[in-house]
Amino acid sequence: MIDISIRKETPNDITTIHQINSTAFETDAEADLVDKLRDSGVTIISLVAEVDDKLVGYILFTPMTMDNFDIKIAGLAPMAVLPDYQNKGIGSTLIEKGLEYCAKENYAAVAVLGHPNYYPKFGFVPSTRFDLISEYDVPKEVFMIKELKRDSLSRISGIVKYHEEFSKL
Repeated sequence: MIDISIRKETPNDITTIHQINSTAFETDAEADLVDKLRDSGVTIISLVAEVDDKLVGYILFTPMTMDNFDIKIAGLAPMAVLPDYQNKGIGSTLIEKGLEYCAKENYAAVAVLGHPNYYPKFGFVPSTRFDLISEYDVPKEVFMIKELKRDSLSRISGIVKYHEEFSKL
């Protein structure tokens, strides 16, 4: 097992974060999205993973909104790990620590558009269990949510929306 350190991003990390996202994804879209979200002034939880003092992974959480409901939901996206460091537990560690940060920041839940065989191991379930759907036309099993505050989603329903920058992808 490798020694993984997770911490909040610093200004010195921004260029490397862009490179991690550009390398981990097929295009620069996610890397550019992260830069735009950071520049927009939206409150973010932005974490990096280090192995041997080298940045090798990244995760971002941004506030989501719902019409007619005032609830604090974070969206997990993107998460990236350099190819040479994938399948070593770095992504899992980023998610676990990110969920801890979201709970500390008083988020009621975290949503993700992701692989339905990966995210359930972190407690994510299809959002339709809570009568919630994504603003995007995606298969219902890929839009998942995890309650961080018990029963916080029991009295709400509707469409969960990412920050407007996501729709420009």
